[in-house]
Amino acid sequence: MEVSRGLYYEEFTDGEQITTAGRTITEADIVNFAGLSGDYNSIHTDLAYTQSSFYQQRVAHGLLVLSIASGLAFRTGLIEGTVIAWRDIGDWRFSQPVFIGDTVHAELEVVDHKPMPRLGGGRVDLEVRVKNQDDKVVMNGRWGLLVLSKPEAAD
Repeated sequence: MEVSRGLYYEEFTDGEQITTAGRTITEADIVNFAGLSGDYNSIHTDLAYTQSSFYQQRVAHGLLVLSIASGLAFRTGLIEGTVIAWRDIGDWRFSQPVFIGDTVHAELEVVDHKPMPRLGGGRVDLEVRVKNQDDKVVMNGRWGLLVLSKPEAAD
């Protein structure tokens, strides 16, 4: 029998808050994400171009930082082995740029949960704030996850 590390649907409590570890954004992150996604926009990949742009430096792809935030959330162990699927992302806002050398972390808060017995679990809604090293929110919104229910004890 496989033992999960994550929380089961029934173990989530509205109002529960979790803060992830931090992670520094590197040039390699941006280059690799550009190659993976095909997004070679100059604001991300062209140093000479960005030196005369509004930000005067390269900006990390917003979707890269969102992806890193999801990885940081996974690293907490919160949903390891118990997540069924990522259902949706709601009201997502990219509010501040993230630059090479910035360190981001995510603050997660359980804001709602709903049983879905036909799926063998339930929906858990998390309010997510991604912050930089200066504690400024760089993006935020809501994630909807489908999470397994606790297995019934064998008699």
